[in-house]
Amino acid sequence: MSMFEEFMKFIKEQNVISVALGLVTGFAAKTLIDALVADLITPIYAPYLEILNPEAPITIGLSTFRVGHFIESLISFIVILFVVFLVSKRFSKK
Repeated sequence: MSMFEEFMKFIKEQNVISVALGLVTGFAAKTLIDALVADLITPIYAPYLEILNPEAPITIGLSTFRVGHFIESLISFIVILFVVFLVSKRFSKK
């Protein structure tokens, strides 16, 4: 068996294409969730909590802290985890 034939067998048996499609779909979902958080959720709380505004970094000495950006990333992470939880819950039911 040639190297190419072994590689093609590996791709077919290990569902590499399905994994690749899942990764691409996941990256697309992350982009949508990041936009949701940045464009819809952040404008709701930002006027009330100036320290969490992603456009207003905190500077202490020579260090700049982007607390708002971190909070946006944290909210995106939590939303992604919740979506993964819902999908896994849906597929684990038999």
